[in-house]
This record gives sequence, structure tokens and C-alpha cells, in this order.
Amino acid sequence: MAHHKSAQKRIRQDAKIRVANRYYKKSTRTAIAKLREMTDKTEASKYLPKVVSMIDRLAKRNTWHQNKASNLKSSLTRFVNGL
Repeated sequence: MAHHKSAQKRIRQDAKIRVANRYYKKSTRTAIAKLREMTDKTEASKYLPKVVSMIDRLAKRNTWHQNKASNLKSSLTRFVNGL
């Protein structure tokens, strides 16, 4: 267990941040799965910018690596364009 006040505070902050990161990651993964299940091109092209925005937000906060975000965005864009 941490003995310094600053270390105890860091543990509290990390726990809070971890819960937030899990929430944003899970909601983004759900949105990606929902987009991949779509069959209508107009509906998917409307939904794509929202998903890309979620992915960019995770990459900006270093929750996901920038390359992972780029790969996801390009593959999802190719999927929507191929519908």
C-alpha cells in the first residue's frame, strides 16, 4: 500500500481514469460493431463520422495508439465505400 499522500492520490486518480477509459473504449467498440453490421450505404455513411470522431478522441488521449486509430478509420471507410 502507498504511504505517501501523493501516491495515494495517484492511485485514486488512476482508478477514476481507468473506469472512464473502459467506458469510452467499450462504447467505441460497440459503435464500430454496429457500423460493420450495417447494410444500407446511406445510413452507414451518416454514422461513419460519429464513429471516426470517437476513434480520434481515443487516439488523442493516448487510450489507443495513433496507428491503430488510423487503421480502424481506413478499414471502416473502405467498408462503407464498398457497400
